[in-house]
Amino acid sequence: MTQEVPMPKTKPNRHSMCSLELRAWSFLGHWPLFIGHLLLASPLTAHPLQAEPVNHAYVFTFDQFNLSEDPDEHVVEGGHLLLAELSCTACHAAPEAWRERLAPKPGPNLAGVGSRLDQDQLWLFIRSPQFRKKGTQMPGLFSGEEGDAARVEALVEYLSSLKQETPKMPAGDGAHGKELYHKVGCVACHEPGSDFRPAKVPAAMDVEKPGNASVPIAFADVYDINSLAHFLQNPLHYRPSGRMPGLRLSDQEAADIAAYLHVGRQPEKAVERAALKTPPQGVEKGRQTFQAMGCTHCHVSETRMEGRSHPVLASLNTDKGCLSASQPTGVPRYDLNDLQKRALKLAISAVKKGGPPALSALQKVDWQMTRLNCYACHDRNGKGGPEDPRAQYFTSNDGSAESLGELAHLPPNLDAAGRKLTRGWLEKILFGEGGGVRPYMDARMPDFGRDQTAMLLDLLPEADRREPPVKIDVSGLEKHHRAELGRKLVGMTGLACVGCHGLKDRKSLGPPVIRLTHTVERLQPEYFKELLLNPQATQPGTMMPPMFIGRKTADKDVESIWTYLKELEGQPLPDGLISNEDFEIKPAKTGRPAVFRSFIEGAGTHAIGVGFPAGVNAAFDSVQVRWAIVWKGRFLDAMSNWQSRDMPPIKPLGTDVKELPSASGTREFQGYRIGGDGVPTMLYTLDGQPVEDTLRPSGGGFERIVTINGKTTKEAISW
Repeated sequence: MTQEVPMPKTKPNRHSMCSLELRAWSFLGHWPLFIGHLLLASPLTAHPLQAEPVNHAYVFTFDQFNLSEDPDEHVVEGGHLLLAELSCTACHAAPEAWRERLAPKPGPNLAGVGSRLDQDQLWLFIRSPQFRKKGTQMPGLFSGEEGDAARVEALVEYLSSLKQETPKMPAGDGAHGKELYHKVGCVACHEPGSDFRPAKVPAAMDVEKPGNASVPIAFADVYDINSLAHFLQNPLHYRPSGRMPGLRLSDQEAADIAAYLHVGRQPEKAVERAALKTPPQGVEKGRQTFQAMGCTHCHVSETRMEGRSHPVLASLNTDKGCLSASQPTGVPRYDLNDLQKRALKLAISAVKKGGPPALSALQKVDWQMTRLNCYACHDRNGKGGPEDPRAQYFTSNDGSAESLGELAHLPPNLDAAGRKLTRGWLEKILFGEGGGVRPYMDARMPDFGRDQTAMLLDLLPEADRREPPVKIDVSGLEKHHRAELGRKLVGMTGLACVGCHGLKDRKSLGPPVIRLTHTVERLQPEYFKELLLNPQATQPGTMMPPMFIGRKTADKDVESIWTYLKELEGQPLPDGLISNEDFEIKPAKTGRPAVFRSFIEGAGTHAIGVGFPAGVNAAFDSVQVRWAIVWKGRFLDAMSNWQSRDMPPIKPLGTDVKELPSASGTREFQGYRIGGDGVPTMLYTLDGQPVEDTLRPSGGGFERIVTINGKTTKEAISW
């Protein structure tokens, strides 16, 4: 005999259902236990899918920053967060004054959902979201009343018809996926596997379990694995809210993590669906049900459709509906806990009292960071950052970075980020590429989507404005605005900045802190000066020493360093990073001829040196207008040009230097033209006639090709 167990919190209308329906629907009361039994019976008990379930609609930052003992004035802010994150205002319109603050987050895009989940998985989730995926923010809309079975079946048929082909991803490596999952940042929000030991945890110690609950990933094992890899690579396509951000994974990385998460169990069958034997409802009936039940308020499927209307937020009776102690049939069920209900009631009460208090830019930044859960990784103004049990999974891939402590592996503090970073660099970090300056850190900066982060480009600078602002002259017009002065200060014979900071392709002489290569592109000059003059006050916890305290020339020195970094591309490296090889011009390394204009011994003060990958070289004297010397082997060393203002003549580095015959006739130099192969052709006039004069390597020497007024001659030059 089957024992009938009513659904928690809502009771089916038993009088309207046949006994078979009753037994099938009531089976759902045991369904979580059945799933739990399957999981416990599985050898994969260490997998993240086995995380302790969350028995309420889970919003990470609400649980992170709210406790039942908190006062109402704090909890009400958590209520505002829930109104927005649970998308209450998608159905219950907020008053105009509150709409920006309480804007609902977009729901998942259901286009192609029929290719990601089979019909049984759709049925189980639609029928009872909280039982199929503990902690989900999707409300349950069905309690077993008459007609529910048909409506669920109609929705399943409609959604399963939404197909979308996706390119085949590569085969995944689950072992590598496990490593990536625990290192690139997934565990900031999701459950770590209990069989993964962070590198820094001694073998004799137990791995500490996160205190905060984790965002559930219960659908990973029932997704089509190819679709799962596509989702992991581009989650914003499927969930435009950005709450699941992209981690800039390659195809292979996405496939590897998918292989780890897709544990290979056979998806459970909806046995009660089979028992009900609900006749087919048709795709069109499902589309109409999708619209009629208000699903379109949150979701996009094929096209946006208008759903049913609901009472406005300010008119809600908080003692009834989804906030009541016992929810009536037909009311969306979120499985809210007592603290969430308290918070929501306080928030709705605040909405009824009038418009919201005006938020400063600082508060708006905090609000958006809270909604996006940026605080899972970053701390800002004393709020957030990963809890210790999660922080242990943030690692460094460079052993030499260990001396930096937490700076080597934890995401950076975001205090003063708005006056620190240029707008262009913020764009790179938030929704571009190339903004990373910490290659030694395994965690990656996620992409939350332009729609979710673009407002920060204006808010952050306003929120972090410094009064009074730091004054710095970066005009380049002052006498001390000389790159050479800045180069000396950065070098080991100056302030030894390169002891910690690398430049261009060179690592630092010490720990691998941020390279200075993109400083001018990345940092605002005022912050640059603020940081150098008082590092600890500007960036608490930094390892940068206060090099400029008590230095009378501090203001000028900072500006000189800025000038050097601004002109870095055309400047030599500072002492400590430079070597003699840096000045040698090596055509063989680039595979193309090198052209270098300078004072070359044997070719005069206005010489044009030409080096060829074949190991033969020549210099053209543009004053006497002739090829002056040729030699073999190494080309030129530009050190005296770049390091000395006296510019003594450069000597050819090779051997067998040969002086060529002097020129005759009246000559006037007209410059040179570089061909597609990199070979220069000297242009001049001889007794008024146009000349093109080219040297090309040939047989260990040169072939000289001269065209005078359209007539070409060739001669060999050997020595």
